[in-house]
Amino acid sequence: MAKFITLEGIEGVGKTSNLQYVKTLLEAAGQQCVVTREPGGTELGEALRGLLLSHSDDNMSADAELLMMFAARAEHLNKVIRPALENNQTVLCDRFTEATYAYQGGGRQLDVDKISKLETWVQEELRPDLTLILDAPVEIGRARAGRRSEPDRIEKEHDDFFQRVRKTYIKLAQRYPHRICLIDASVELEAVQVQIHEKLREYEILLS
Repeated sequence: MAKFITLEGIEGVGKTSNLQYVKTLLEAAGQQCVVTREPGGTELGEALRGLLLSHSDDNMSADAELLMMFAARAEHLNKVIRPALENNQTVLCDRFTEATYAYQGGGRQLDVDKISKLETWVQEELRPDLTLILDAPVEIGRARAGRRSEPDRIEKEHDDFFQRVRKTYIKLAQRYPHRICLIDASVELEAVQVQIHEKLREYEILLS
């Protein structure tokens, strides 16, 4: 049966490499997978991603940022996520709405009710079957991300912003344990992937 699985976390926690690890595990178990990302995943989504992450408008309002995230998500759901699930393909997504709660709700300190109403409008009842939050202290994540590339518009925020983001992610895992779990991403990659494999079995995404 097709599943909708998302990976979340602050910068530098290894979402991209671990998304590929999950894909490898699921395909070995006979599942067809579609790998995508947010913001992005469609032509419009990638264009909005460019606007959201570039330094062309460092003073973008938080409300505009939030609405652009959900505009990209609406297109993503319509063009990629729902069609894949309907075609019995498992969707693996690098970030989804939990990121909006964490970054725009926690980081930007926007009203969570605004986010919740947009979530219901755009997604209706659809929620990920499993969200893996790769968790690491901010200083570890930022140090790793700094070795990877120049920071984008959001990555250049200060540590207190990312502390709020991380705190929100942890609260989401505590509030929705039936579909969201934390992975200790401060350890070596092999140990992270052992945890991921265990969680995929615990949540019955993998049956062996």
